[in-house]
Amino acid sequence: RGGLTTMSGFLNTSEEFGLAFLKSFLTILCSEIGDKTFFIAAIMAMRNPRMTVFGGAIGALAVMTVLSAALGWAAPNLIPKVYTHYAATALFFFFGLKSLWDAYKGDEGEESELEQVEQELANMSNKKSDKDVRSEAGQANGGSPHKPRAAPGVGSKMLTMLFSQIFLKAFSLTFLAEWGDRSQIATIGLAASEEVVGVTIGGILGHAICTGAAVLGGRHLATHINETTVQVCGGLLFLAFGGHSLYTGP
Repeated sequence: RGGLTTMSGFLNTSEEFGLAFLKSFLTILCSEIGDKTFFIAAIMAMRNPRMTVFGGAIGALAVMTVLSAALGWAAPNLIPKVYTHYAATALFFFFGLKSLWDAYKGDEGEESELEQVEQELANMSNKKSDKDVRSEAGQANGGSPHKPRAAPGVGSKMLTMLFSQIFLKAFSLTFLAEWGDRSQIATIGLAASEEVVGVTIGGILGHAICTGAAVLGGRHLATHINETTVQVCGGLLFLAFGGHSLYTGP
């Protein structure tokens, strides 16, 4: 009888892990394809070593997934589980309806995610070029009228010694773009109501597949993504998860 109880507990745990893994994996796939972080990896991989860009981007996404899952896992310890469960359910319905509304409404003259990312990266390059030109002009005139740059801290020096500038750029841009993003909030909600290890592993694997596709496909793949189709698929998936969460209960 003890053995049967142990086996039953193991099967229940495996089922919880599998469901959490699947939900997290599919959520990330539908959220990240055509998202800002996807286009950052795609555009940077056109101009820089692909493995370096992939390493920086997936490193940032893995850190963000672990932090989000930990926050979601801790929430039921601070707030009763019934509240966190229905809060996560409400988030699924909200994101689902918002995605469908965005798909129905269309761009309405707004820039696409791809155009926004290209513009931001171009602005960063232009600012760097302007700083270099001013620095060279100051040196040619026998000194720079501008204030000297502050010496980098110990942490910055260690990071630049351990990682390349491209890796750090891909990491920082991806991390900042993912902060507060729909997929991060969805991960927090999933971890609050599902098995946290399954949510974490499923999320990281989903990010790895999306980022790998972006790095390999580059701009060619990015320009062929239909954002409306992605939004519809993601919206329907979020609604399905919300319905399932509402049906199963806390």
